[in-house]
Amino acid sequence: MTSATSGTSGTSGIYADYLRRLGIGDHGVPSAEGLFALQRAHLERVPYENLDIQLGRAPGIDPELSARRFAAGRGGYCFHLNGAFAALLDHLGYEVTRHVGGVYKESEAESAAQGPSGNHLALTVRVGAAEYFVDAGLGDGPYEPLPLREGSYQQGSFTYSLERLDRADGADGADWIYRHPGSSAPIVSFRSNPASTADFEAEHVRLSTAEDSGFVRAFAALRRDADGIDVLRGRVLSRIDPAKGDTERVLESPEEFYSTLASLFGRDLDDLTPADRATLWTRITQAHETWLTTREP
Repeated sequence: MTSATSGTSGTSGIYADYLRRLGIGDHGVPSAEGLFALQRAHLERVPYENLDIQLGRAPGIDPELSARRFAAGRGGYCFHLNGAFAALLDHLGYEVTRHVGGVYKESEAESAAQGPSGNHLALTVRVGAAEYFVDAGLGDGPYEPLPLREGSYQQGSFTYSLERLDRADGADGADWIYRHPGSSAPIVSFRSNPASTADFEAEHVRLSTAEDSGFVRAFAALRRDADGIDVLRGRVLSRIDPAKGDTERVLESPEEFYSTLASLFGRDLDDLTPADRATLWTRITQAHETWLTTREP
């Protein structure tokens, strides 16, 4: 596996390596079928994870840097995942728009409608006459793009919805609301107007360094497939599968933890030194012990 800063030279080479990570060869011309295949592959093969943030060395969100990192077996969170995915789609000829978004709890629906917080990068993609809500950066979001129109959408055992908000008054609030009750991102709002990477830089610094940020406080990795979601939060490994039933177990050793991260989540670990592994495991174990003392019976 190449390092995150090497590999085939040139921008085309970066995206060729990125496509290989996704298991996709000759993509062909832009199409709805191609877009759906790309999102499915991205969710299955590039994990949502914050390992580098936990080690205090959060990578930047430049899309080309993220693309190089993904080609080298890494993952990331929404600014990395959707940022690089948008750049890949651009490279392949898709009409992509980036949007300022925000993730909210189910109790924060009113705030979500008032205007996105900026802690999420949302994407829409137009293919011919159709437009889609595309998101590879929620961890447990839709497995395939959703039509960008109001309605409820079923994908396997999961139900999602999109709602258009009327902004006739010209207020600078949200234009769309996405809902997936019970998930880690139950509500996402986003504006229709385009955004750029620069619009997320300051929030990325906050989310990746602030002591009260969830990304700093706890380790997490998520991977989506057609049937469900694999979730590793600290040392607790869960499988969310409505058809077969959910499961949960605690990983008891650093060997089991790193083996799971590599095999189940597809996160290449060749960038971790023995000291990195020891530091991360100690941090995760301390957080796990704190969680055990505070969790509800």
